[in-house]
Amino acid sequence: MTKFRSLAFAALVAPLALGLAACDSTEGDDVAEAEVIAPIDAPEGSEWIDVTSVSEYDGYILGNPDAPIKLVEYASLTCPACAAFAAQGSEELKTKFVNSGRVSYELRNQIHGPHDLALATMVRCGEKEAFHPLSDQVWANLNGLITPIIENQDAVQAAFGLAPDQRMVKIAEIGGYYDFFAARGLSADQARQCLANEETYSAIAERSTQQSQEFGVEGTPTFFLNGKKIDSNSWDSIKVLIEKAGAR
Repeated sequence: MTKFRSLAFAALVAPLALGLAACDSTEGDDVAEAEVIAPIDAPEGSEWIDVTSVSEYDGYILGNPDAPIKLVEYASLTCPACAAFAAQGSEELKTKFVNSGRVSYELRNQIHGPHDLALATMVRCGEKEAFHPLSDQVWANLNGLITPIIENQDAVQAAFGLAPDQRMVKIAEIGGYYDFFAARGLSADQARQCLANEETYSAIAERSTQQSQEFGVEGTPTFFLNGKKIDSNSWDSIKVLIEKAGAR
């Protein structure tokens, strides 16, 4: 295990309360008002809301990858503030703005603990088009997915004493994640295969650490609009910034 990977795992086995406390909720920023951008047609026979691609940062881009307005969110799947943003703004962001072709929405995982890493691995396990819907489903059911982890912290910590190919498999079992994802199209066998791949889940953790350091992401959700980090993180404030950038 490399030194960098060792540091990544040291963060993952920290007390779960610290991971949950990593959510942030600062407000306030602005962008210059731009000219209105005309809607951009999707390829014939398709809609932008159905188009998903993977960025060079291993984020999942929903919509037109060449959209003139690019919204990037660093999010934790175990962060209540991220869940609140998804509940308040996900539908309008995707159906009104992303589907117009003017805005792309890229979601990148910031990892806040071993259960977060298991969830991030599972939402990435199937087809790339499933990533955003599964992430929204996790946030919509967050309390039920976090409660078993909080109630069994000793078992979660003990899972890191298992062989690398069993650590995430066990954590997902403790959290009851297999039944949750199976009900949403990801079989338990497929999920276990993904979770048993140390290279896969370690890479997710390492990217989280590297990119958080590189871009100054200190909490979630953190947003970037056209490459500029913004302080706002509620849907009402993000919507205003998107409209000022030309999607109105």
